Amino acid sequence: MPAFLFAAVFSCLLAAEGWAYKAARVGCHLHSFNVTIRSDHQGTCRGARVIQACVGYCESSAFPSKYSVLLASSFRHNITSVSQCCTISKMQKVKLRLRCGLGPHKTVDIFTAKTCQCDMCRLSRY
Repeated sequence: MPAFLFAAVFSCLLAAEGWAYKAARVGCHLHSFNVTIRSDHQGTCRGARVIQACVGYCESSAFPSKYSVLLASSFRHNITSVSQCCTISKMQKVKLRLRCGLGPHKTVDIFTAKTCQCDMCRLSRY
């Protein structure tokens, strides 16, 4: 392969890799997705709406435990880990209009994420 052609291909690969890096969002952020709700299995009433979710990642680390932790745990807790999860910090109620064939329309309230943050990892009960 001539050196000129190799350099051209290599520079194109570097440019494409740079674009992919910029396109990927780093951290914890809002992400839109479409949700469809049906009133029953037959879809008598149904509606769709774009809502927001929190996606991404947050910092985590693991390190050898301090001597005081080792003593307090009878030397069973030899690794300490610290982590956070990408989670919803504020939610917003939005209306979703359900179309019911030729019958009257119905409106239901659903939730969407308004803001996201890295926070303590826990089970959420929404």
